[in-house]
Amino acid sequence: MENLEFYTAEPSDEILKSLQSSRQGLTEHDALLRQAKYGKNEIISKEIHWYDIFFRQFSSPFIYLLILASLLAIYLGEHTDGAMVLLFVMINALLGFYQEFRSEEALKILKRYITSKTRLIRDNKETFVESANIVPGDIVVLNPGDKIPADLRLIETTDLTVDETILTGESTTTKKVSTSLSNHVHNIYKAQNLGFSGTVVVSGKGIGVVFLIGKKTTLGEISRLTIETKHISSFEKGIARFSSYILRLIVITLILVFAANILIKGPQADIARLIIFSIALAVSVIPEALPVVITFSLSHGALKLAKNKVVVKRLSAIEDLGGIEILCSDKTGTLTENRLSVDEIYSKDNQILLFYAALASSQRLGKDDQVDSFDRAIWKKLSDKNKRQIEGFKKITEIPFDPVRKRNSILVKQKDIHLLIIRGAPEEILKLSHFADQRTHTNASLWIQNKGKEGKRVLAMAFKKIKMPEDDLIGEEKNLEFIGCISFHDPIKPTAFTAIKKAESLGVNIKILTGDSKEVAATVAYEVGLIQDKNKVITGDEFISQTQDKQHQSVNEYQVFARVTPEQKYKIIQLLEEKHEVGFLGEGINDAPALKIANVALVVDSAADIARDTADIVLLHKSLQVIVEGIRLGRETFSNTNKYIKATLSSNFGNFYTVAIASLLVNYLPLLPLQLLLINLLTDFPMIAIAADSVETAELKNPKSYDIREIALIATILGVVSSFFDFMFFILFSRISASVLQTNWFIGSILTELVFLFSIRTKLPFLKAAKPPKIILSLSLLAAAIAVTIPFTSFGQNIFSFITPSLSDLILIGTVVFFYLIATEVVKVLYYRSSFYLKTQSKI
Repeated sequence: MENLEFYTAEPSDEILKSLQSSRQGLTEHDALLRQAKYGKNEIISKEIHWYDIFFRQFSSPFIYLLILASLLAIYLGEHTDGAMVLLFVMINALLGFYQEFRSEEALKILKRYITSKTRLIRDNKETFVESANIVPGDIVVLNPGDKIPADLRLIETTDLTVDETILTGESTTTKKVSTSLSNHVHNIYKAQNLGFSGTVVVSGKGIGVVFLIGKKTTLGEISRLTIETKHISSFEKGIARFSSYILRLIVITLILVFAANILIKGPQADIARLIIFSIALAVSVIPEALPVVITFSLSHGALKLAKNKVVVKRLSAIEDLGGIEILCSDKTGTLTENRLSVDEIYSKDNQILLFYAALASSQRLGKDDQVDSFDRAIWKKLSDKNKRQIEGFKKITEIPFDPVRKRNSILVKQKDIHLLIIRGAPEEILKLSHFADQRTHTNASLWIQNKGKEGKRVLAMAFKKIKMPEDDLIGEEKNLEFIGCISFHDPIKPTAFTAIKKAESLGVNIKILTGDSKEVAATVAYEVGLIQDKNKVITGDEFISQTQDKQHQSVNEYQVFARVTPEQKYKIIQLLEEKHEVGFLGEGINDAPALKIANVALVVDSAADIARDTADIVLLHKSLQVIVEGIRLGRETFSNTNKYIKATLSSNFGNFYTVAIASLLVNYLPLLPLQLLLINLLTDFPMIAIAADSVETAELKNPKSYDIREIALIATILGVVSSFFDFMFFILFSRISASVLQTNWFIGSILTELVFLFSIRTKLPFLKAAKPPKIILSLSLLAAAIAVTIPFTSFGQNIFSFITPSLSDLILIGTVVFFYLIATEVVKVLYYRSSFYLKTQSKI
């Protein structure tokens, strides 16, 4: 790292001077000039271009098999067949490219919603700037949970500790200082007064001046750290297991059929043609459009979610969202508005209490654009006189709010007077304060308790005059002078009631994990209908003191957990995940461990950087309703993907086994390779459109998972029905001629697959099902029209070896297709009403 010794050894004022900056920060004009000179603060990762997506379509082993078949056909002199196989490959590749390109564009749009921002001092005032626009010389303000956006020299610190695991590999935190280092520093491990890009502030506060950005930072130079680890979701694992199962089944079957053909036909077997036929047969049964269906379905869902202010960072998270059985969340902002107003003040002097509460703000004093909802409510209630008086106080240092300490501390100065002001949870402030008599303490406690029962949030305040400021502020937090308390009204969101009912209809169990008091949490949960008994609330301390067996019982028994610490949240989620799929909505740095272990991690857009990095889903608007809607959409996506798998496997497997066995019974191929590929292509279009299908309410009631056993069973049962009717085509037409069988079986195969799609898309009799979207109807009619008309064309006859079917043959095909639909409907309805199926569903 360049000039490491200079930036660690020189005084902070010299560093500022060398960077032509000051503690007041750069001006916006200077920042723009420097950005033109130094560029964006970005570590450029590999950009995905359109041609990367196009060539990715040819990475499948089945594509390689088709290309091999094409080359083999050309080698045997079948140039038309070879060229047509390559054409099928290109059509499939273009179809996949189109959908994947659209999904990549969708992801780019989504990324614009979740740009990272950093708190800077520019033009002598704090402001938020996109991290990519930071330049050397910028003054960065660091708070717990912030990801340090660039390499910087610290010029002010207050109990600042940083997690540098990303650089050092060590899990311990590093204490940071702002003083110059006397020893020569040659590596980053000893650079205690530097903050490095990508590391995370764990506690305390700091201010630093940026000296390196983008690729030139320590993180930018370590290329191995820029390689992202791919997150494998529950959905992706399920699809991988399913694909592996199908592949093994097909390979084993083809080997047996290939060997049987050679044994039965002996010298008459045409090995080369048999290889091409086997490859085409394999491709016809493989659900090769599954990635396209999934991509289309997920990207479609992602854009719908984005309209509802929910942004997914990876597409597969949508289906994981649909799999949530238990959603753990704070109540603030989800059940309540987080739009606080002062309800009542408990103090000898209300204006003094409000004044001290405003002084204890974590924001820059005297501003009316406070971010914290408590600060905003306090500032609104403050008199104009007190607002002006605040300008006379200088903030010396502070300890931000910590969910473990349940309070924040700030040291301010006016002339020679130093005031330490503590603000936080009433029970903590009461412990730290001294009272002239027990009655005063009791009265305050009773007031706080009563306000809690009313569902009001309460902040308590205390202070202490310090003659000389000490480095150890925490050590001074004792024998405080109690000032009083403020209760706040946080209205319940009107949407909370309907959201909870909707969650219940989806089988989602909502659990509240809050830092608020037991009384407040109970009142809010009771009012929205989450609990029926206000006593059914447990605190984090009560929970953690239980035995392991009792904790397992409590996580299932209780809906509301109050005064929970981050460690207790982690434990609750860990126990729930032993039997359930759990979603967790967090936002602070201390939520990061719980977010990491949750099956689905959700954060709000204003969450700490470390929490945002961990999350799968970002909420631009914190609301229980949008989360529940996301769960519903995730289940719709799962249902439609599942429909495609069942539809394509049931029909394709029936056709696959029938054609494979038929090849052993006649001395010609029952369907030619090109005919098999055309069947595959024509039926894929309406099958892919199933991703946009409507979903019945019953399908959304409970989370589902990819049950390979159930999919294989229904595919086998309906595949047998399909095979029976495929053999009907074989029996009816095989004795006439090869061309008659091939043409009529081609038409029959496509028509049976199309009517089967309308049957399998619902568990109800298909006439009672929800009306299918126009796109499915249109593509199905188009595919049927092509299937019936192409044998009449010279193109179909010359390229695909069809003959003109007779009217009697078409009537016969139509009759078989009709009875196939009736048989499929009867078997389907009986299966879904069977005790076996109902038993398997009760276990999910």
